[in-house]
Amino acid sequence: MTRAFVFPGQGSQAVGMGRELAEAFPVARQLFQEVDDALSQKLSALMFEGPEDQLTLTENAQPALMAMSMAVVRVLETEGKLDLARAAAFVAGHSLGEYSALAAAGTFTVADTARLLKIRGQAMQKAVPVGVGAMAALLGSELEQAREIAALAAEGEVCEAANDNGGSQVVLSGHKGAVDRAIRIAAEKGIKRAIPLPVSAPFHCALMQPAADAMQEALAKVEMKAPGVPLVANVTAARVTDPAAIRDLLVRQVTGTVRWRESVLFMKAEGVTALVELGAGKVLGGLAKRIDKELSGSSVGTPADIEAFLKTL
Repeated sequence: MTRAFVFPGQGSQAVGMGRELAEAFPVARQLFQEVDDALSQKLSALMFEGPEDQLTLTENAQPALMAMSMAVVRVLETEGKLDLARAAAFVAGHSLGEYSALAAAGTFTVADTARLLKIRGQAMQKAVPVGVGAMAALLGSELEQAREIAALAAEGEVCEAANDNGGSQVVLSGHKGAVDRAIRIAAEKGIKRAIPLPVSAPFHCALMQPAADAMQEALAKVEMKAPGVPLVANVTAARVTDPAAIRDLLVRQVTGTVRWRESVLFMKAEGVTALVELGAGKVLGGLAKRIDKELSGSSVGTPADIEAFLKTL
């Protein structure tokens, strides 16, 4: 079996995440404390106890999801003597999950990753005034059709494919008026469902350029090492190991499409047979088989999941 470790993106957060890990494993508690110290914020308390509306804020959800993923990684390394470089052919992450993947592979320290994601969350939130932008999921649409719908809906505004998630699910992002038009056009074209998403900003489209500029500045100040495992990047759906190239791709990622379906297919073409999602939720593990029936997908986020996964090594 050839594995890739994948890391979830925003939307997978839930109050209570990480609490079981912290109770069961000292190394998880240390990791959460490391993130709290880096941010001078009791983020772990928000993760364990809520309130949900505070955890859901982009600037909190992003570092929290990374902390959860890295707690799982640390437990696997400590309890299971997992060597990431030997256990995985690739790492990849969905949007903010790309930072989690890079932290796991040693490109960034956990503290730097937490601070970068705090900046990223704040910058994405500030980039567009609340109510100006929107996102919608098209269910039953492939990328080309979604792009066609976005182009018809734009009418001089921004409307772009933000996430190509696979399993015939594409998310559009842009000005609210354009996204509303896209929902109507999708219905006319027989798309199964078009659902407005409860997000606070229109991620992964041209409206996020101010956030991309902020990340370019922030990333320029942080030390980066070559990852111990190659990254499959969101914006190219291809392997990358050069730190300067990774820095550039992380900046482009803020406004670019998350090419998740193509990333998964690239890993399969390179011999990967199993995607193992490390962290909160089960979104990416569930998508694996929908993207390609020959792939197996699993999610590891609780002490029980960890115990079961270690038996497969």
